[in-house]
Amino acid sequence: MRFDLYLHGAYELGHLEIVGTLVKQLCDGTAPDEWKQLGSWEYYADNGASVFPQSSQGMPFNAASIAVTGDPLTNLYENLAAEQKARAVYDNILRLSDDPDVNEVIKFLRQREVTHFQRFGEALNKMQSKLNHKKITGIGIKNC
Repeated sequence: MRFDLYLHGAYELGHLEIVGTLVKQLCDGTAPDEWKQLGSWEYYADNGASVFPQSSQGMPFNAASIAVTGDPLTNLYENLAAEQKARAVYDNILRLSDDPDVNEVIKFLRQREVTHFQRFGEALNKMQSKLNHKKITGIGIKNC
């Protein structure tokens, strides 16, 4: 399972790359005056037209965005919540966007979040089932 989680982490970073590439394509060729008119001159001053991963409020992506506790159940609940929050963001983007090409990319990413949520839910059910049937000794779960 640990290997699967590493793959999942790499997959999620792939989402960041997809969104970054989409933003780069949308901003390519944007003149500095347009950045000013859009109220994004601070971003342009710091990053030019290149992609710098950050939230819509300007919070840079960093390791503080990743929540882990060492307890498998808690981590699964955190992952479930993260997938739902990402899906909600994609839903909001779809409400704002009228670009069919952008919408197709966002719909693809949204579906991945739904699928990940389902898989984490399955993992949670399996873990809870094992906890109900026998004692598990492992990281964060001892003598249940």
